[in-house]
Amino acid sequence: MGVEGGSEHVRLILWDIDGTLIRAGRVAREVVERAVAAEAGAPLGEHGVRMSGKTDPQIVTELLASLGQAHRANALLPAVLERLAAELAQSEQRVREEGRVLPGVTEALARLHRAPGVSQAVLTGNIAPNARRKLAALGLEGWFDWRQGAFGSDHRDRTELVAVARSRAVAALGREPSPVWVVGDTPNDLACARAGSARCLLVATGRFDVEALSGLGADAVLADLSDAERVTGTLTS
Repeated sequence: MGVEGGSEHVRLILWDIDGTLIRAGRVAREVVERAVAAEAGAPLGEHGVRMSGKTDPQIVTELLASLGQAHRANALLPAVLERLAAELAQSEQRVREEGRVLPGVTEALARLHRAPGVSQAVLTGNIAPNARRKLAALGLEGWFDWRQGAFGSDHRDRTELVAVARSRAVAALGREPSPVWVVGDTPNDLACARAGSARCLLVATGRFDVEALSGLGADAVLADLSDAERVTGTLTS
């Protein structure tokens, strides 16, 4: 993806999905809740669990705790995640109808795709099949190198995911990427980037506004991705 075989240096851009590239609509939350309720054998009421910036395994664990079933989390997690993938597959049409690509995303991805020595992948709390399904439903799947990246299905702790992505990049490209950027919309994306010695661009297209994100110490903060020239300039400078 923009990386030629003779390039000595590879710049790796790791994109968060929900709140950064797309909004999938209410279905994204509903499928998690349905999967947990089905495997736990108990309905979820007003649980108060915030899902943004977290991995699917972390969200599932917190939802089970809200049901008083934290002690069953490790045992139930594989079945819940399998059901979660099936639930989203059955709801893909709703993602197409209710979801949307956020401002500037397509142009930014296209510009970076054309930039020499740039590789794009995703770093997301979604489990791998759901990450790909969401992006495919909204027409973005083709911009990413799916040999690379990292997912909630790789580790429940988001701060471990840059290391996973680096390892996959080396295997796919034959060299260590430098620099590595994480693009996200929450403080957890910044914590993830820093834990993996990566740079971080935060965008205020999720639950946090520019003011809330600006004091966190990210390398760059933007209101959104609508100025594609500025986005690509930031990520390739």
